[in-house]
Order: sequence, then structure tokens, then C-alpha cells
Amino acid sequence: MNALELISLSKSFGAQKALDDICLSVPTGSRTVIVGPSGSGKTTLLRMIAGFEFPDAGSLTLNGQVLVDSTHAVPAYQRQIGYVPQDGALFPHMTVAANIGFGLALTGTAREERIKALMDSVSLDANMANRWPHELSGGQQQRVSLARALAQQPRLMLLDEPFSALDTGLRSAMRKMVARLLEDAGVTTILVTHDQGEALSFADQLAVMRGGRLVQSGHPMDLYRYPHDEQTAHFLGEAVVMPARIDSGLAHCDLGPVPVNSNGFSGNAQIMLRPEQLQLSGTVIGNQGCHAVVTERDFAGNTCTLTVELRSPINQDPGRSLLVRSSGMHAPPAGSDVQLSVLGAAHIFTLS
Repeated sequence: MNALELISLSKSFGAQKALDDICLSVPTGSRTVIVGPSGSGKTTLLRMIAGFEFPDAGSLTLNGQVLVDSTHAVPAYQRQIGYVPQDGALFPHMTVAANIGFGLALTGTAREERIKALMDSVSLDANMANRWPHELSGGQQQRVSLARALAQQPRLMLLDEPFSALDTGLRSAMRKMVARLLEDAGVTTILVTHDQGEALSFADQLAVMRGGRLVQSGHPMDLYRYPHDEQTAHFLGEAVVMPARIDSGLAHCDLGPVPVNSNGFSGNAQIMLRPEQLQLSGTVIGNQGCHAVVTERDFAGNTCTLTVELRSPINQDPGRSLLVRSSGMHAPPAGSDVQLSVLGAAHIFTLS
């Protein structure tokens, strides 16, 4: 069952088309991530779901209730949708407890117990209740903002790049904590981000936007392995793209014959491999396999990204440059002769 249905949503600001015929279904209890470059329309779409913007055309339904269509629009405060902005947007003149309890109808002991339970749910110590927002770290402010949104028992939670201002280690920990919390609460969630790694790790469903349009949606692994086009492939991670001739399930290219997900196609095409599909050996054996020379090494601790130039075993002139991922502990230095092999199948996304 789908909690949220977006049907042909469009929105323009003057001559600028912000959203163009967006259709998307969000399953109940799932985490959907909307990702795209700046100006792609993802924040406009999130604000439209929240009720801060209204479409020029199309409709939006939540749990069977029409929130907006051509005849009416439910205002934001009546939608029961939680919203956590990038900066947390805490009230600076209110304590942590007052921020979390803002909008709660409860009073007295019941209110205090509810606020305490919400603080505990987001791993905030009870002794922080009387602190002011400026006395909190960035991660603590985001937890308060999330607790405030959860206090309203929302039918849908919207997260607008809530982790972007945090440092790398805290960002990862917060993302895991929020994912676990929302999953345990059974709250359907939509996250907007420009961070591809964050999108891939957080999402049950990934939606890629570009130029106001929804380019592709589906399971993160499917989009990573089978992107719709080259631009999407590069946006979701590093990609090795090259021309090839497809015949009998093999791509004949600079790497030699490579298996492809061809579905019976034969002819000229563009193929894509992820750098981790390229495996290398430090030993070049005779004239067999695909030979290469390491030209650059980008060390990043446990992993290392290598730039290699392909070399024919017969002609030693430099050829195509490719990216290869290797273990940081065992990555060969620049200048090393290596032999390449391909793990798995290449993906065909552009036919010529």
C-alpha cells in the first residue's frame, strides 16, 4: 500500500519550470530519498508535499486523503506532516523542552512525560530539557527538531537535508539513528539531499530529479547498477563509460570481451561499469588479458582510487584512462604494470 501518491505535479515560477509532470508513489512505512543537483526541483517538491507551495497542476494524496488537486488544497497545519529543515529552525527564545512541546495539547504531568519520552527516543539526556538552542551542538539541535516533529505524531515525515551541516562522523551516526527511529515508529519518510552516498544508504526507494523532472526512481541498488542514462550514472557515483559492440551477450570494447545485460541486443552501444567492478592484479602474464599502467593513486585509508591507462600487449602507446578501486593497504604505486579483469556484467544505457 502506498502512503503518498504524487500525480502529474507541475509548478512554475514565472518563466522558470520548477516541476514538470512529477509522478511518484511512496510506500507506507518506507524511506524515500529525493536526490538531485542544485536547481533540480527537489526542495520545491518537498515544500509542495508539506503544503508550503501549491502546484499549478496535478494532485497529491496522503493515506487516501486528497491534500491538493485542481479544486482545493488542505493547508499545511492540517496535513499532519512533520517537517525537519536543514538548520533545525528551533525557536531561540524557548528551551529544549519548550521547543519539543510546542503545539502539544497536553498539560501538566502528561505533557512533561511526553516531552521526556520524546527526548529519550532521540537519545537526548533529560538534563538538557532546560538548555537553550545556542547551548547545543549541531547534532543535538537536529535531535530536538526531530523530536518536535515526532511530537505531532505525523502521518508523514519530511527531512530537508537535515544532516548537511554536521561533520562526517556525526552525520553518519545521526543518519543511522534517524533511520532506525523512524522505522521503529512506522513513519513514512521522505528525505531530500544532494549527497549521493547519503541517499543510497538511507533509502528504501530512490528518486533522481534533474531539471524539474523525475528522471528515474526505484530501489537504490537498481539505480546504481542500471541507471537510465550516463548523466544519472555519474551523479550516483563514479562510472566507467565506453563505446562497445554488443554481440551474443558480450561487449567487445577496450577491455576486451565483457559480459553485458544485453537482453538479446546486438550492435553498437555505450556500456557502463562501476570502478569496483574492475579488478587488478600486480602481475602481467604474457599477452593475455587487459594490460594497464597505474598513472595516479588517490589514497583514502581503507580504499584507494587508481587511475590507470590501458595498454595493448602489442602496442604500448597510452590508451583509455579508467578509474579502479583497490584496497588501500595493497594498492600498487604509480608506474606499476597491472592486469585488469571485469567482475560481473556491464550495463547498456545508450544505444546508437
